[in-house]
Amino acid sequence: MADVAEPVLVTTDGAVTTLTLNRPDVLNALTPELVEQLGDALEQVRDDPGVRVVVLTGAGRAFSAGVDLKALAGNPLERGEVGDGLDIPGRRALDLLTTIPKVVVGKVNGHCFTGALELLLGCDLIVAADEATFGDTHAKWGLRPSWGMSQRLIRLVGVSRARELSFTARTFTGTEAATWGLAMRSVPRAELDQFVDQLVETLLANSTGVLAAYKDLYRQALEGGLTDGLRYEADTHYDVRDTWDRLGGFG
Repeated sequence: MADVAEPVLVTTDGAVTTLTLNRPDVLNALTPELVEQLGDALEQVRDDPGVRVVVLTGAGRAFSAGVDLKALAGNPLERGEVGDGLDIPGRRALDLLTTIPKVVVGKVNGHCFTGALELLLGCDLIVAADEATFGDTHAKWGLRPSWGMSQRLIRLVGVSRARELSFTARTFTGTEAATWGLAMRSVPRAELDQFVDQLVETLLANSTGVLAAYKDLYRQALEGGLTDGLRYEADTHYDVRDTWDRLGGFG
């Protein structure tokens, strides 16, 4: 019997771990097993002090086409909900993406729809191929979002744009995603790998502790109000150990 490929590939090169959604024959469609393994991999990364940056991407010509509709077979889909089999691992993966003290870069090489877009919105920085195609197609399939789309999309692209994308379920390009602020940048697909590699090198040149602090502080800012955020920034302490090394040339 041929070996069954792992649904999530984990590769580490120095301080960088790449997590690759790996069902390319079905455009990396999300199953409970894949999403559960993604969460396991993120836990592993969280607990590895040698890993400083995580890149999340997809194998082949897609980031992910979204939830594998076959995985919904047999589910009652009451109230438009996909059920705990997907919701529990999906929410766990999003919680890990947003809280691990490492910068997570989403690299979108192709299609990225619905549940996959929800996962992507948990990344700290998103770089897309100009030609990539995105879409929030929940309304097309009679499903409601349950992994954070309604809260995160609106914060990135604004109220009017988020409503348009979710209400119409239309597709949009990587170029548009960057123009609206969903992605930090879009580049031609042929340049995507090189651009992300250069971005990662820039991140690695900066203070690990300070990047972790910024990630936590920005998360707090998005989740709370200004007054609470300012208090949190003033009262929270972080494990930053390289300040004097970096300031050594001054004084």
